[in-house]
Amino acid sequence: MSTDNLTPKSHLIRNLSIILLTTIALTYGVSRATRPEPAIDISAATVKGKQTAVFAGGCFWGMEAVFEHLKGVTDVVSGFSGGNAATANYEIVSSGLTGHAESVKVTYDPSKISYNQLLKIYFLVAHDPTQLNHQGPDSGTQYRSAIFFANDEQKRVAQAYIDQLNKAHVFQKQIVTQLVPLKGFYQAEAYHQHFIDHNPNYPYVVVNDLPKLAHLQAQFPDMYKK
Repeated sequence: MSTDNLTPKSHLIRNLSIILLTTIALTYGVSRATRPEPAIDISAATVKGKQTAVFAGGCFWGMEAVFEHLKGVTDVVSGFSGGNAATANYEIVSSGLTGHAESVKVTYDPSKISYNQLLKIYFLVAHDPTQLNHQGPDSGTQYRSAIFFANDEQKRVAQAYIDQLNKAHVFQKQIVTQLVPLKGFYQAEAYHQHFIDHNPNYPYVVVNDLPKLAHLQAQFPDMYKK
């Protein structure tokens, strides 16, 4: 992805693109409607107050927008995980040599949305978990599929759902999502935060991210927050 030339498309082109891509998203969703619910979750009795989860899977613009539209999610921040603080800079991370992945930190209320529900959206809407270092037009280790787990419970539940999805052959390929201990999350530059809200006509967003939001709303209407 690139933030060069943030010139909005015309409203006509944008609206036609949304109609086309929404149709694609709805068709894809119908054909994949028999997805299993996560079998296990983190017990609500073991957590108190708001919780956080860190996910990576391609450009953080779309990932951020997907989780922001979930009921029970109170905050989503775009940033970097996997490397150190000194290299947590977009231009440096874009080299693919820092160990960082573009990530989002999701703050949520476990009394309203569970960790396994976040996992369901992460795997089934937010990105393609069968692609390790490639999502859409973006390639490189900074776009890898990874869950940065904060504790053993998050790791256990995430691994169980990966195993469940693989066993059910939900995807044509095996899931390659990495489970990695969270050692640090570093917030990205201000212009990356809520990028889609500020740049809804940006061509990259129209082509790659708006279909995800359409898919989320169509397939999980009870979870969708406007």
